[in-house]
Amino acid sequence: MTGMPALTRAEAEERARLVAVLDYAIDLDLTRGPEVFGSTTVVRFTVGQPGAATFIELQPAVLRGAVLNGRVLDPASLVDNRLPLTDLRAVNELRVEADMRYSRTGDGLHRFTDPVDGEVYLASQCGLAHAQQVFAAFDQPDLKAPFRLAATAPEGWTVIGNAVGGRAQGPGGGPGRWEFAPTPPISSYLFAVAAGPYHSVRTEHRGIPFALHCRRSLAEHLDKDAEEILDITRACFDRYHQIFDEPYPFDSYDQAFVPELNFGAMENPGCVTFREDFVFRSAVTETERQTRGMVIAHEMAHMWFGNLVTMRWWDDMWLNESFAEYMGYQVLSEVTRFTGSWTEFAFTPRGYDADQRPSTHPVAPEPGDVPDTDTALLIFDGISYDKGAAALRQLVAWLGEKAFLAGINDHFARHRFGNATLADLLDSLDRASGPERDVHGWAERWLRTSGVDALRLVTEPVASGAGAGGGSGPGTGGASRAEAGAGGRRIFVEHTGTRPHRVAVGVYDRAGEGPDGLVPLARVEVDIEAHAERVEVLLPPGLDTHAPALLLLNDGDLSYAKVRYDEDCLAAVLFKLGDVPDPLGRAVLWNTVRDMVRDGELPAADYLELAETHLDGERDTAVVGGVLAFARGDVTDRYLDPAARGDALRRLAGVCREVLSRTEGGGGSAAGLRLAAVRGLLDSVSTAEEVAEVRGWLAEGRLPEGPALDPELRWRALLRLAVLGAVGEREIAAELERDPSATGREGAARCRAALPELEAKRAAWAAMFEGGGEDGELSNYLLTATAQGFWQPEQVELLKEFVPLFFPAAARVSARRGAPVAEALGRHGFPTHVVDEAILREGERCLAEDDPIPALRRKLVDQLDDLRRALRVRRAFG
Repeated sequence: MTGMPALTRAEAEERARLVAVLDYAIDLDLTRGPEVFGSTTVVRFTVGQPGAATFIELQPAVLRGAVLNGRVLDPASLVDNRLPLTDLRAVNELRVEADMRYSRTGDGLHRFTDPVDGEVYLASQCGLAHAQQVFAAFDQPDLKAPFRLAATAPEGWTVIGNAVGGRAQGPGGGPGRWEFAPTPPISSYLFAVAAGPYHSVRTEHRGIPFALHCRRSLAEHLDKDAEEILDITRACFDRYHQIFDEPYPFDSYDQAFVPELNFGAMENPGCVTFREDFVFRSAVTETERQTRGMVIAHEMAHMWFGNLVTMRWWDDMWLNESFAEYMGYQVLSEVTRFTGSWTEFAFTPRGYDADQRPSTHPVAPEPGDVPDTDTALLIFDGISYDKGAAALRQLVAWLGEKAFLAGINDHFARHRFGNATLADLLDSLDRASGPERDVHGWAERWLRTSGVDALRLVTEPVASGAGAGGGSGPGTGGASRAEAGAGGRRIFVEHTGTRPHRVAVGVYDRAGEGPDGLVPLARVEVDIEAHAERVEVLLPPGLDTHAPALLLLNDGDLSYAKVRYDEDCLAAVLFKLGDVPDPLGRAVLWNTVRDMVRDGELPAADYLELAETHLDGERDTAVVGGVLAFARGDVTDRYLDPAARGDALRRLAGVCREVLSRTEGGGGSAAGLRLAAVRGLLDSVSTAEEVAEVRGWLAEGRLPEGPALDPELRWRALLRLAVLGAVGEREIAAELERDPSATGREGAARCRAALPELEAKRAAWAAMFEGGGEDGELSNYLLTATAQGFWQPEQVELLKEFVPLFFPAAARVSARRGAPVAEALGRHGFPTHVVDEAILREGERCLAEDDPIPALRRKLVDQLDDLRRALRVRRAFG
């Protein structure tokens, strides 16, 4: 399944010039046992040059037959997943019959056996270029065509596809036979099928059948949240119909929560697939419900941007993902109770992190920078999603929402059911915005360049005799250093970079102490030209001689830039961070502090002190969860000297206990805060007293003042105890018997890999790298869980022998098992607990000599850059 040649852009362009696909008829036989399924494809296509040749992609276990225009093709001609098609006519019909392998890594048609009841479930993942693992395909995005699916499945199964379907009636029908209506033209990577004894919740909205699906063993959990999920779905559906002129372009809308999906979700037309994590088995915070809602809104936005209008080649993949990410947060905030969704976005700094690594790339790469599908896979990252969404948010702020949506609707009308490029989108936006806005120029600076601009807020005294004037602003004057500014000072934003920005500067004054300790006085929008080095901020009349308590640069998070402050303004930020009334404003400030720690400008220990100071009164779970995650992860495990780690864990545990103390007996948002605090506390357990306390909670099944220890919290507690050697195989096996679900199986794998015993480490290593698990090769999820448990900072000496083995082992298994395994090993299997020059040198040697596949190479490049950053941070304050 691995080692197949990637489709190049040049090959795709040549084939698209020659071929136009009329339609596909796909017939799947899902009754052939646990290893393979039958796949019959009939594809009709035209050719602009009769007599020419091309190829179609297919990755079968066995090619049983291929017939082109009545002529039998030699199965031996299939080489490297390409079946040559020669002597083509103006109109052609190809029939291919094959046995295809089920996947265990999430790509193609993935097969999963539920450990609870033994039932089998299937779900496809055809993107980016994996349709050829399900059927014979012209596997590129600009050869769109209608698809008609038929399937034979075991009795009692439900089959779900891209269109309305059901059990076949009449001739050819019978038990287990399913047929579906043809779709409108879609790309091969958007074909979808899911099958198994799925539990379904069905309804209808505006004449469109809606449905939710999950495994039967998760039915009670889906049913509990079905109305919330459907309410969000309906609200988003209605909002998209308000803002888009084009109605929903497909005939049904299924949302299937499927096992072991590699992505958060996949936007298959009419059949969106989601990770099962979004069927909540255990208690979650309001932020986690908001995340699920955002993903629902994101995937629905794809029905228009990505499915109705599709990129021509993968260099414009960002058009799909950035747009859907922006619309997901925006629409969710407009039509659901999750009005603060942009706070969560601000606490998702993947774009900033990715944009400062050697692997960074423009949001919209040049066509030549994405030469093949292997390269395309590497740009599904924080830049294409998060930075792209931030850029679109800035575009809306600069262009205006009315012009932005008018341009989008023009784009849909011109390219419906077809393909388009960045240039096409920019032309539509240009037409909508008029001559006063240079949209193409904006795109060149924002979308065709990489890296992060920097904005710095500074104040200066007014020159002697100059007076205050309209351009004066706050400063420090004779006030304390904790007051950013005083009357009679001027405010400037200094700009380093090449992009234009429209940003807001928030002006805040005191109103008391605690979360309501500041009130907004004004929010001043500032336009910064691309090459401007310095712009003055002019405050409204009446404020130009006032001394506010805080100035907040990029208030509202409308632009994408590193934010810094001069010494006096920074002092105010650090002193008053927790008093900003808007959670989004607090998130912006926390991200500035986080970035300063990562850049070695602020000691990592200071971040812990800020958490102790400002989380005490924090009421937003996105802020609490985001701060604790960075403090417990990078700060404690990588940036601090190992000698300070024990104290850091105790301090973090103290922060979590403070949150628990102030939320005792609370409901509503307090429950979410308690849950976030309990998670943080369990992750930070380090002393014998804390171990005994957690053992007591496990025995009682709850904390004294709540919450109850549901499966997620129990596995979390057991993992920490396993790391510390406070439990063993007996306790893990007992917990797995208590929770035999798929999630429980992953929890057990994680705990077993975390045990501080050489035998346990060797068993986990064999399972990850040598196919030594009970069932042979680990699935992608079990591999991830094992990798997450394996490396632990508390076990440095025990793990020493494995560290130098990681790079060659990861290169070997990734070459054998492909990109999903490379992604899991590069992200979760890397020994991040080691921060030294030796592992850096070994990683650089691997990149130079071991020839890792592109997916692993990208992950290793990023991990090694993060390691260099950790070394710099330690040296800066060592």
